Amino acid sequence: MKQRLVVIGNGMAGMRTIEELLSASPDQYEITVFGAEPYGNYNRIMLSAVLAGDKTVEDIVINPRQWYVDNKIKLHAGEKKAVARIERGYKKVIAIDGTTASYDRLLIATGSKAILPKVEGNNLEGVISFRDIVDVNKMLDYSRTHKKAVVLGGGLLGLEAANGLALRGMEVTVVHSNEILLNRQLDKTAAKLLQTELEQRGIVFKMSAKLQRLIGNGDKHIIAAQFEDGSALACDLFITAIGVEPNMALAKEAGLYCERGIVVNDTLQSYDPSIYAVGECIQHRGATFGLVAPLFEQAKVCANHLSAHGVAEYITLPTATKLKVTGIQLFSVGDFVGDAESESITFSDPALGIYKKLVLKANQLIGAVLYGDTADGSWYQELLEKKTNVFEIRNKLIFGKVY
Repeated sequence: MKQRLVVIGNGMAGMRTIEELLSASPDQYEITVFGAEPYGNYNRIMLSAVLAGDKTVEDIVINPRQWYVDNKIKLHAGEKKAVARIERGYKKVIAIDGTTASYDRLLIATGSKAILPKVEGNNLEGVISFRDIVDVNKMLDYSRTHKKAVVLGGGLLGLEAANGLALRGMEVTVVHSNEILLNRQLDKTAAKLLQTELEQRGIVFKMSAKLQRLIGNGDKHIIAAQFEDGSALACDLFITAIGVEPNMALAKEAGLYCERGIVVNDTLQSYDPSIYAVGECIQHRGATFGLVAPLFEQAKVCANHLSAHGVAEYITLPTATKLKVTGIQLFSVGDFVGDAESESITFSDPALGIYKKLVLKANQLIGAVLYGDTADGSWYQELLEKKTNVFEIRNKLIFGKVY
């Protein structure tokens, strides 16, 4: 008799866990998947490329519907198939339309949801986030019929959205609350190079700005964004990209222990031993997640335990940042700011648009920022993760692995 595994969430983290599980133990479970979007599993990271016109929606599908059929997975996909509640006492989940599934093991992979600015007008038509295929299709529709877009947030997602909309012919202004773009990933010098390069592509920036309210017309459609300094920007489309938060409402309502996310241990198990969770909905040792590399690592560990091999432990490693904008080379990992006990080595060639900064502490690399030439990024990341003593190669370190 096969055990029953139910998965809530048909995104990248949940389905990577199932792929790992199928390769480790193909016949152990009868698998049922619930997803709120009416598709198979697709690569959310590549939405920027769809917006920019480098890829189509078909190109970014990882597992089409046929894959579920081939692997005997029952897929319930679409808005009405989203799970409405988990009944832990009866070990079953119930979807909005009443579809139920019983489980021996439950995997929650509900991802994250976009944070909306807490200002008047945040519910106007034309105010959207950048999370899924529906959002991208909306942006593409607007770019055909409207002219002015404002993107709130100068992080990775905001810049990718701005670049895509500019390529589609819209006039785009990026509004950022900090004076430095990608302030969590870059220092001032690298951020300035990035801003200059994006300005050359026609994107306008309004830095150190605080949004006050969004203004709509009689049809409740956005027409402008107003700021605390009294200025305003006219816009037909307003993209909010100020971050995400774990989507843990279901788990909370089911009485699972949550803090900033669903709290899991090193085996990705929640406080209920029959319930596991992976991806952007979880909190592990105080950390939450927004990039794909740790999600895939979690999937591996979780599948290891679901398949009863039970030896893997999840460890959070520093994750590298790359910007998905064609023609811009950018890489950042670890602590690129440092402290009183650390030292920095920098290399700068403004004419070529190249800048590199390495942060060392006790003869170990603890952070790196590369702009314009990122060929050695993965090597620096390896040195950092392995805590390699770089004393012997210190004077050549900035010139990369070849030297």
